[in-house]
Amino acid sequence: MTTTDNQPFTLVIVTAGTSDPSSTRMLADQLAQRVGDLAGRRGHEVTTRVVDLRELATEITTAMVSRLVGPKLEKSVAALGEADGIVASTPVYAAGASGLFTSFFQVLDSDLLIAKPVVLAATAGTARHALVVDEQLRSLFAYLRATATPTSLFAAPEDWSDPALARRIDRAARELVLLMESGFARQVRDQSWGSYQHEFGSAGGTELTIDLDSELMRLATGGSAA
Repeated sequence: MTTTDNQPFTLVIVTAGTSDPSSTRMLADQLAQRVGDLAGRRGHEVTTRVVDLRELATEITTAMVSRLVGPKLEKSVAALGEADGIVASTPVYAAGASGLFTSFFQVLDSDLLIAKPVVLAATAGTARHALVVDEQLRSLFAYLRATATPTSLFAAPEDWSDPALARRIDRAARELVLLMESGFARQVRDQSWGSYQHEFGSAGGTELTIDLDSELMRLATGGSAA
């Protein structure tokens, strides 16, 4: 089963670039442009939304230490919840993904991205960091149960003039469009949502069937089993 013809898509770019202009954002933008071009040829309109983590740094930190979600962060979380596809792009520092990037995804509800297709992307000042995408980002999104495309993207300074980068962008974009067209994420949520062990409060209200007055639940909330 695939999506109907002319289905509009929402693509969300999450970028952790800190400079302006940012090579991390540029890589994501090139991919988003290619996704829009390919989807348009197949009869789909793509609306692109950008989550710039530089603008959320304070609210991400607050959420990390207090679980309080500010208005900008709440808006970004809502955008991801509505996304048909995601581009997650980070700079690499000291052989690892940006702390801002990982912190953002660590404060998300663990159920938010179930089955959603995502392209993983990173930029760095040296090709020595090329494996960060597949060694670190892929495991992070596997934990979040997102569907990462087979092709990931990495760009060091010398890659921007290499035609191989454009070919990888094209391949990743095509994979993302096909995954969005398949409706896989929506079908998983419609048909298999109940088979996941969800965090309390993350299942759209369906967890309210839990017996909150059981002895176990009273003990868990600091009460008495009696």
